[in-house]
Order: sequence, then C-alpha cells, then structure tokens
Amino acid sequence: MARIGFVGLGNMGGPMARNLARAGHEVRVFDLAPAAIAAATGCIPAASAADAATGAAFVITMLPAGKHVRDAWLGTGGMAAAAAGAVLIDCSTIDVGTAREVAEGRRMLDAPVSGGTMGAENASLTFMVGGPEEAFAAAQPILAAMGKTIVHCGAAGAGQAAKACNNMLLAISMIGTAEAFVLAEKLGLSHQALFDVASKSSGQCWALTTYCPVPGPVPTSPANRDYVPGFAASLMEKDLGLAQQAATATGAETPLGAHALALYRRFVEEGGGGTDFSGIVRMLRG
Repeated sequence: MARIGFVGLGNMGGPMARNLARAGHEVRVFDLAPAAIAAATGCIPAASAADAATGAAFVITMLPAGKHVRDAWLGTGGMAAAAAGAVLIDCSTIDVGTAREVAEGRRMLDAPVSGGTMGAENASLTFMVGGPEEAFAAAQPILAAMGKTIVHCGAAGAGQAAKACNNMLLAISMIGTAEAFVLAEKLGLSHQALFDVASKSSGQCWALTTYCPVPGPVPTSPANRDYVPGFAASLMEKDLGLAQQAATATGAETPLGAHALALYRRFVEEGGGGTDFSGIVRMLRG
C-alpha cells in the first residue's frame, strides 16, 4: 500500500480520498475547509498542502481552477518541493496550457474525471489521463481505487483535452435531448413514449438513456430528485468555457459548443448554477 497526499476535499475530492483509504492506502489530506478534513473518514489530517505532500509516493490534487493548481505546485502552496520524487496526479478540470506548464519537468499526470459525485462515491469514475507512460503505469493501482475506466490519452495536457471535448459533446447532447422533450410536451406526447422510441432508435444517447432530463423514464437520473446534482450546471458552464478557450486557441470551429456555453451561462445567471446540468430543460420550457 502507498502513502498518498490528497489536497482538495470538495464534493468530488472528499469521496475519492475516502475510497483510497478504504483500499488500504495511507492518505494524508488537506483542504482549506476544516469541516472537509474532518469528513475524510479513514484519512490522516495534514497541517498544510505541503505537509500532505511531504514523504508521499503519490500526491493528488482536486482543485477548482487552473490558478489554484498553478499556485499549489508553482507558487505559495509549496507542494513541488515537498513532493520531490512523487508521482503527481492532478484530477482538477483545468485548461490544457496550465496542465502542460505545471507538468513540465515533473512526473505529473493530468487526470480529470467523469462520473459526477455518484461516481466519486462509488469509485466508478472515468479517468482521462495525460502524461508520461512510466508515471501512468505507476499510478494505475491508485486510480483503480477511485474509478473503473482509466484511459491514457497521450502526453501532458491530453487528459484535459479529452475532458474538454467530452463535456462539450455531453452539453450539446443534453440540450438536444431536453429540447426534444420540451417539443414532445407541446405536442402532447408523453415522456415515456418519447423515451421508449428514442432510446431504441437513432436518437439514443447517454444524456437520454442514463441521465434523462425529465422524471420518470430513468428513475436514477437527477430529474427524479428535483435536479439535485449530480454534475452542477455551474461546473458544466466552466467546462464549456475551457472548451471554447481551447477552440479559440487552436482555430477550431465549434458553433454548437459556443451556443451550448451561451445557454448554460444564461441558465447559471438565472439561478440554475447549483442544480444539475440536466435541469436546463426547465429554462428551455420558457
């Protein structure tokens, strides 16, 4: 079993750290919120981010944005010196440029996740990983304690690139699925009837069959819990912003991605940021 430093114990990081501890690893944790540290059952509290990283074989960060990751590793966080020789795994969702900047000269993986809070709790996350083959091979058992699907996407930044592309596609498909249900309602077609047809024909997609944006057809979807996330709309807006930042930097044409960002930005501005991203169906109803 390994000694692991874990920094960032939010809705995703907290259960991820607990799953590592359940797997038998020694997990030293730090978060700016004392309550988050106290909730990390089975883990060992650390006095600072650098303290969590000191002496660890693996150090994992799960932080809100690129500026926080850069500061943790390159700035006042002091983690780079404390974690000398460790394999560094950043599970935050950040821009590709920052991921590559922080990884330069380090055994570092960018490993953003998909699966939401349910996936974090159930250790069933998908990891999209960028970084050196050697570091990826060493980190496999650690990632496997937190997720079921682990894909090495390429060199540094490739994990973040995959996350940006995947979530842009997810947002577009969710909006299309929600629009279809809104139109069906106007036409007098029941939710179940549309689901029964589309889920078995050419309209089938994950946003429909696993995360259906209306209550009823998929009992486990957030629509049946008044859109408690799940994956919050504010986080989808953030990820769509990262995708558009990447599209601008590379000259990629992503008109649907841009429109999806505009719609989710409006949804967040109208107060939907704390609800599940599938809740955008409410806004589309007008």
